[in-house]
Amino acid sequence: MTSTKVNSSQKIQEEKKNAVPAQKTHNQSQKNHKTSTIEFTLFAPYNKGAALIGTFSDWKEIPMQKGEDGYFRTQVELEDGVYEYKLRVQSKSWFFEPDQWVDIIDPYATDVDESKGVGTVTIKDGKRIVDTYVWKHDDKPLPADRELVIYELHVADFSGGEPDRYVRGKYKHVVEKLDYLCELGINAIELMPVKEYPGDYSWGYNPRYFFATETSYGTTDELKNLIDECHARGIRVIMDGIYNHSEASCPLTQIDHDYWYHHAPRDPDNNWGPEFNYEHYDENLGVKPAWQFIGETVRFWIQEYHIDGIRYDAARQMANYDFMHWIVEEAKKTAGSKPFYNIAEHIPETPSITNFDGPMDGCWHDSYRFCLIEHICGDTFDLERLKDAIDCKRQGFMGATNVVNYLSNHDQKRVMVELANRTIFDGEAFKRAKLGAAILMTSVGVPMLWMGEEFGDYKPKTIDPTKIEWALLGNDLNSGLFEYYKGLINLRKNNHALYTENIDFFHENAEAKVLAYTRWNGEGSRVVVVANFSDNYLAGYTVPNFPADGKWHEWTYDHDVESGSGQIIIDLPEYEAKVFVWQ
Repeated sequence: MTSTKVNSSQKIQEEKKNAVPAQKTHNQSQKNHKTSTIEFTLFAPYNKGAALIGTFSDWKEIPMQKGEDGYFRTQVELEDGVYEYKLRVQSKSWFFEPDQWVDIIDPYATDVDESKGVGTVTIKDGKRIVDTYVWKHDDKPLPADRELVIYELHVADFSGGEPDRYVRGKYKHVVEKLDYLCELGINAIELMPVKEYPGDYSWGYNPRYFFATETSYGTTDELKNLIDECHARGIRVIMDGIYNHSEASCPLTQIDHDYWYHHAPRDPDNNWGPEFNYEHYDENLGVKPAWQFIGETVRFWIQEYHIDGIRYDAARQMANYDFMHWIVEEAKKTAGSKPFYNIAEHIPETPSITNFDGPMDGCWHDSYRFCLIEHICGDTFDLERLKDAIDCKRQGFMGATNVVNYLSNHDQKRVMVELANRTIFDGEAFKRAKLGAAILMTSVGVPMLWMGEEFGDYKPKTIDPTKIEWALLGNDLNSGLFEYYKGLINLRKNNHALYTENIDFFHENAEAKVLAYTRWNGEGSRVVVVANFSDNYLAGYTVPNFPADGKWHEWTYDHDVESGSGQIIIDLPEYEAKVFVWQ
């Protein structure tokens, strides 16, 4: 629901005159409760007037006074309890009449009820609070960025009280699946956006209220419990943050659109809503309005929800490295000593966003995905392009945490869909999915899975509700792929060579479509991958220049092999990778 648009001050006076006092939502059963002075503010430096209305005033206006700092303020004496309220402001936005009065929900509201067009504020012990949740697992150690295996999920489509596939997921359902994710072995989840958006189903890339959580997923307590339970299991929580744009009826657009946003889209073909203007500087107040608002948003989410990282959506469209440098520093300063991973979605990726002078820790490695899909599907075989994908340093990136590699994500087709589109099905499809998994988990970079990828979910990409098909785990091929991913993640955790930037492509055979590489660290960990990207079974294949003579454990089929005279002879099935671990 959009903010109520009032056409004139006369209409407001009529509304006030005819208003029926709303029932207060706070507990009035006990008499003589102590009241506290609670301040309400609205930053609207160039607006002429503003007022507060709520259950505490029987929806009558309480005038707000503007200070020289651009904030309207008023104070209300309130008992402990929960109150509904909204703000009324004379808009400066160009799509309203000049100084037209409009009703808005507080842009800083931490809980909203869109059906009523109100925010809610909770007072406890004389102070504003979000909820009464008590954190239990803040002391648990969490993995470093280089150790991460990320699992991207959408709360509504991840799980929702199986076996009913049509029940929309909530935070509590993700908690119920955490033991499953622990068995898989992932140690970070990346939640698609959970800020309040219009309606009850969305991917979340249309945030309307930046401080409120999506009510259809559950309460703020339940979101905190999910994050807390993740931390208890050593799982970090990365939030998808949308700071390029907002939904069209975000309160800031109603207050003074061009104070926070660009007047019009800079790139109409890549526009998802009003775009924050990070270039605008208010010389009168010495403030950058968009920087200030998003900075407060990021600090709030780290302090209130204890998140461990942010994926910055549409970083290329933000197009302001100065702002990104600043917001990343603000995030890390707020997070303190705990690890905090800042990931840019900059499509196409660029090393400049992560390297020495780049603002971010890492970025989504989109070219990786396209290269790997084309190779496991048999569309092409390009050794140089494949090596560029597997070793991001060849593309100009500096280190392993500078890229997040994936075969699929919410924006791309699933591996099984890509294979099916090329009429590759059943056992052959799962064989190739395993090849992709083996390369993904042994490439330089941080690997990421899109929910359901680990067991071969086949749902097409859609913005409509599409819960993943958990029943597939009852099939041998699907459960076999799950076990393969589980084993590879465990292999990664136990062989820290895979955390490094070290890689050497020691054997290339363009004719046979074979590529072999080794990963190592300075502590004796060494892993070798030999991959066959052809549809030919290569019996008795000689791999020359093998990194060391001696005993290796072949992980794929769980047996030991000997290398000698600088080579190893193996059978290499079609579209398969052999993974060797130095003993």
